[in-house]
Amino acid sequence: MSNSLRNIAFWMLPLLLMGFGLPKNIQKKVDKEIKNYFEIETFSMKPVINDHNQHLELPSKISDQNFFQLYDEQTHIGYLYIDQAPSKTAKFDYMVLLDNNLKIVKSKVLIYREEYGGEIGSKRWLKQFEGKMAGNRVDHENNIDGIAGATISVRSMTNAIDELLQSLAILKENEVL
Repeated sequence: MSNSLRNIAFWMLPLLLMGFGLPKNIQKKVDKEIKNYFEIETFSMKPVINDHNQHLELPSKISDQNFFQLYDEQTHIGYLYIDQAPSKTAKFDYMVLLDNNLKIVKSKVLIYREEYGGEIGSKRWLKQFEGKMAGNRVDHENNIDGIAGATISVRSMTNAIDELLQSLAILKENEVL
């Protein structure tokens, strides 16, 4: 196999795998957010977690299906984390974009499935997480504002982001990142 074919296979494999991993409606929203934030038309995603580092005890459920390095052609531009968090009776899907230094640059609620609590999807509320880095702590009682009528979702999203930040610190400490 020639080098150019190997390069194409290297960059296409994660995209093909990702296509089977996320529902199309979520993948479409994720793609749009990445393109808009980084102001790019095309990008590729490479899973961060592999067989060699699956053994790490992490607060977040990070896997090769939800945590990716992002590339614009062959330049590493950041990271993407996608997961679900519980609301009162259902779960909501969210994503977090991080820069190369593991600093949150954007978070977004992709799909919220309940009648109440959807206010956590507001850009204004989600901005509170921007600038937080691996190892930082966020807490709905100390440094993240609440939202009346969305208490459960606020706690859930805040806890999920806090667990992600703590997991990133562990991955960094173990030289996975």
